Amino acid sequence: MSYFSIKPSIISCFVLMFVLFAESSYAAKVVDVNDICKQSQNPSFCLTILNSKPGGVAGADLVTLAQYTIDIVRGNLTNSVTLIQSLIANSGNDATAKSHYEQCLTFFGDKEGALVDIDYTQELLKKGDYFGVNSAASAVIVDVDDCIFGEDPEQPPYPDKSDLPKNADFIDKVLEALLIISQLLYQK
Repeated sequence: MSYFSIKPSIISCFVLMFVLFAESSYAAKVVDVNDICKQSQNPSFCLTILNSKPGGVAGADLVTLAQYTIDIVRGNLTNSVTLIQSLIANSGNDATAKSHYEQCLTFFGDKEGALVDIDYTQELLKKGDYFGVNSAASAVIVDVDDCIFGEDPEQPPYPDKSDLPKNADFIDKVLEALLIISQLLYQK
């Protein structure tokens, strides 16, 4: 009868190991990038970005792909902040341009803008909070779009002829891939 005397703590340990293994094996799920990108509004862009991963995407799990897209977005946000700072410095006597770019610096910046949100996205990915990753990545899109299109839909967007709108479009498209990846991670 000693085989019936297994202590509850041992059983709990096995249950915990099973739950942890099941969760980590799902996060390590390998998905064909074609399956990810066919959900995108621009599948060819999505494929180009994901297939540009150094070392290739063959065998890359969803968390690795999410990390890769976060790295791309962070780099492009940082470059955009540098561009915005240059645009502010070169706006001269154009008060409208200067005001627009100063507002964009807030939306993109590292105090309360997109850079803060992408860093938070990174933290959530490390914690395995994939729904949170999706929400935080969506906040980055809002920040970027508020710069380009304005916060008030009644007001026309600033007629920006710089590279900033092109940078923002690139960031939004990469974030779309991250949103799809994060949805695959949190949908079980």
